[in-house]
Amino acid sequence: MGFRLPAIVNAKRSLIRSLSSSSQTADSKTLDFPKGYFAVYVGESQKKRFVIPISYLNEPLFLDLLSQAEEEFGYDHPMGGITIPCSENTFLDLTSRLSV
Repeated sequence: MGFRLPAIVNAKRSLIRSLSSSSQTADSKTLDFPKGYFAVYVGESQKKRFVIPISYLNEPLFLDLLSQAEEEFGYDHPMGGITIPCSENTFLDLTSRLSV
């Protein structure tokens, strides 16, 4: 599996856009995570909020999820964090395999 540099750059841009727009309009709930982390929302019908390390942006498995999120939702994430289009169990399984 090769690296897709444009996908990495696009994923980081979408994260920056999402974080900058959320910080401008966010309530205190979206800002209660430590420096070096960001919020994502995961789930099929009921969305659950996860606070994950920014280091996941260096992981190809996580970047694939971000690409799927971009395809499904574009850059509009009204919940204040990135919405990941997968089940909670799939997300937990994937993140458990990532290094922090």
